[in-house]
Amino acid sequence: MPTDPSVTIAQLQAELAALKRENAKLELLNARAEEKLFAALDGNGLCLWEQHIPSGNLTIFNMKWGELLGFSREELAAHVDSWKQNLHPEDKAWVIKAFEDHVAGHSDYYQAVHRMIHKDGSVTWVSDRGRIVERDANGQPLRMMGTHIDITQEKRYELELSQLAMSDPLTNLMNRQAISQAFETHQASKHNGALFFIDLDGFKQLNDRYGHKVGDLLLIHVANTLKHCAGTDADIARLGGDEFVILHPSRDQAQIEAIAQSLLSTYQDSIAIDGNRLKIGLSIGIYCFDAAHNFTTCCERADIAMYQVKRSGKHGYCFWRPQQLSQCS
Repeated sequence: MPTDPSVTIAQLQAELAALKRENAKLELLNARAEEKLFAALDGNGLCLWEQHIPSGNLTIFNMKWGELLGFSREELAAHVDSWKQNLHPEDKAWVIKAFEDHVAGHSDYYQAVHRMIHKDGSVTWVSDRGRIVERDANGQPLRMMGTHIDITQEKRYELELSQLAMSDPLTNLMNRQAISQAFETHQASKHNGALFFIDLDGFKQLNDRYGHKVGDLLLIHVANTLKHCAGTDADIARLGGDEFVILHPSRDQAQIEAIAQSLLSTYQDSIAIDGNRLKIGLSIGIYCFDAAHNFTTCCERADIAMYQVKRSGKHGYCFWRPQQLSQCS
């Protein structure tokens, strides 16, 4: 029995309309899924990227390309070469190698925490992760997808915490842990050097008389003097209270004596601190070490030399010698 053409057309039109409604429903669900995904990504500071491996073209799905580094799309092409060009020079080689190792199949995924150069010249820290999601019939990679997050604030906070852990909060000099590590690093290079152990003469009395504010300002003054006299090659620490250490990479006696004399000369006369004239002295013990010595031994011997200065009248310096034979001035 022949089919009525009008019925067939009506059925096809109905099916088409149903397909359109289903398509519209799927598009709406897809749009809502994208909204949820992008909201989740944005909430975590993540951006979702895709690279077409053969062409090198990049697509960022939930933000404008280049936005993280302060560029417009016109200023920075959405291409893997642009990404490579803005990698920090110190990180560029190993980051590209990590990326290419994954593309070549040498690793299961690409992951790197590294630095990039912002348009204004500042450093942006990022955490990247991605993997190949599509290959051609021959197994060659076609598409790679991943996430990229700006972790600059976290890195700054991490560096600040690290600095706090390794520095004296009052003077910004190294603390005991930091100077100990600096000593170990110095010794790893098998070099000789000199360690100054410095104790302030009369600090407690001044601190009690004028108060902690003046005492703190005096400690800061001494710290700045140590940096000025010891030079940029030296590492300087405040061990606590009014005790300081200078780690100098030379054990040349004339040079070491010149530093000690410069320190003593600075405090030969009274100095002005917060409207007060203060007289402070420095008792300096010096130990010249070689590659075999450790930090604790050096501190102990420089401390012994320093106490010999205390016993000899203060405000002077003394070299530690074996059998407690010391040269003092």
